[in-house]
Amino acid sequence: MQLDKFSDYALRILMALAVHHPEKMPVARIAKLYDLSENHLSKVASALVRGGFLQSERGRAGGLTLARTADEISIGAVIRHLKEDEPVVECFGPNCQCRIESACGLREPLAQAKEAFFAALDPYSLAEVSANRGTLASLLAP
Repeated sequence: MQLDKFSDYALRILMALAVHHPEKMPVARIAKLYDLSENHLSKVASALVRGGFLQSERGRAGGLTLARTADEISIGAVIRHLKEDEPVVECFGPNCQCRIESACGLREPLAQAKEAFFAALDPYSLAEVSANRGTLASLLAP
């Protein structure tokens, strides 16, 4: 399984917030740190808020913060939230046009592989992947 930019950007947002915790960070600032589209990051941040990983506060003093402590945020849970509904292959989706679907033996192994991908990420917390806070902070300096 391959992560798309949406998932990559979600992890970047979470890591920036973990490094700068407990500071609130506006999406515009995170976008500038990574030289990414603010509009695109806003969509990603909204998905993370819906998933309960971030809190968002509007207004002049607003911004994004972690909704839980970094050690309570599993990387597997984040990716599962973002990708679980996306089919690995066409036959997992609603518009399957595959001629061999009824006799194909790949569905179960592919479903297991997808779950194994998420499970491999489950033990890793945001705190663990952002443990090198000092170096990360210097790399994310404006």
